[in-house]
Amino acid sequence: MAYTRIHPIKATVQKSVDYICNPDKTEGELLVSSFSCTPKYAGYEFKAALSETKSTDKNKAYHVIQSFAPGEITAEEAHKIGMELADRLLKGNYSYVLATHNDRKHPHNHLIFCAADNYEHKKYNDCLKSYYHIREISDRLCFEHNLSISTPGKRRGKSYAEWKAEKEGKSWKTMMRHDIDDVVKSVNSYEEFLARIREKGYEVKGDGFNGSTQQYISFRAPGYKRFVRGSERSLGKEYTREALKQRISERDKNPRRTIKNIMLHNQDILKRTAPKRTLIDTSDEKYKNSPGLTHWANIQNLKTAAASYAEAGNLTELRSKIDNINTEVNVAETELINTEKQLKELKEIQHFLNDYKENRPYKIRYEKSKDPDRYLRMHEMQLILFDGAKNWLQNKGIRSNISELEQVNKDVKALEKKEAELEKKCREGGKSVRDLEQKYRNITQYLGIDKEQDTLKKEPVRSSVKQKE
Repeated sequence: MAYTRIHPIKATVQKSVDYICNPDKTEGELLVSSFSCTPKYAGYEFKAALSETKSTDKNKAYHVIQSFAPGEITAEEAHKIGMELADRLLKGNYSYVLATHNDRKHPHNHLIFCAADNYEHKKYNDCLKSYYHIREISDRLCFEHNLSISTPGKRRGKSYAEWKAEKEGKSWKTMMRHDIDDVVKSVNSYEEFLARIREKGYEVKGDGFNGSTQQYISFRAPGYKRFVRGSERSLGKEYTREALKQRISERDKNPRRTIKNIMLHNQDILKRTAPKRTLIDTSDEKYKNSPGLTHWANIQNLKTAAASYAEAGNLTELRSKIDNINTEVNVAETELINTEKQLKELKEIQHFLNDYKENRPYKIRYEKSKDPDRYLRMHEMQLILFDGAKNWLQNKGIRSNISELEQVNKDVKALEKKEAELEKKCREGGKSVRDLEQKYRNITQYLGIDKEQDTLKKEPVRSSVKQKE
């Protein structure tokens, strides 16, 4: 699993960079990488970018830490994942230094990046949303590298399959919450809730309120080995003994639960939690105990299947269309990855060419100065940036002239345009696939039900809707 956290650096950028690049922790700096800067002079290079920004924010850099579970990954693999995290997060716009430490049982990455980007000179927006974005990228990378993921804070580590299932509303904890919520909405007292949840096959302990009882109420779902606490850290604050009793008490103040009210409630749940136009699962106990509710759900399913059939047409053609769009999206995603890689490389060249061009006059004046020591003290940052850019370009075999910079600028703009087009294609293609897959599931699922109902099996879906309505 990988934990992530981020904090700002307000003063000692170079000291922070020197710390993470410690040779004793990075295999002699073999596990150190950088982008658009050199670790030795990152403080100066960050300062140059920050000098262009108009923001009054005092943050000079940000320090991201990504920690992995002991024994789950090598330091080299962790460093590779750290590079991918930096590139996906910063998209070649911010200078950064990445170091992987292997001095502890768990390898961990230290990523320090400049608070201002190199092009528009805007400050990085550090907020809760950006933190969750970092965490989402890290989780995705862990999945791609066959690692477990974790939710930082109060939740335990979980596999990607469990995390994805929870995203889709299919995890066993999510199902447990849904079961508890359904019972809460259908009972008149806390005691009735306990009886009904046990009827569903759940084991419950710690359900009393006397002084000798357990601290938390706990539930064990049918077929599972361990109990889950009804606590804020586990199921959530709405599932403690006190919260459950309060929810039932407050619900009792609402109007009487009629079939109509239940159907309206179900419609609201479908709008808020379910994907558009999905079939209702009528195997739940509340449908078995209510013929009226079951009849309503069957009609809704019939309408949904009919609408999907009308829009999709032939199932074979629909499946073929889904496969074709998937192929196009996969091709676009591969091309996007290659484009992003090319763009990153070009942006780094662009950055050092700009540094060379902007600071070359300082180098010329320094060489002509009558008091070079004084001039060095006054313009140390510019001279260091020039030398760093010159050495970097020479090592890469790149000509340091204006015509080269102009060509790189054109190439960067062309690749940025291509990147935006590919991102749009992937986004729209993915949405189309999800919509078509849902239609396909609706039709095949409903046809599976129809095979058990002779009266419906013999009639086309579209005509069945007209007759039912």
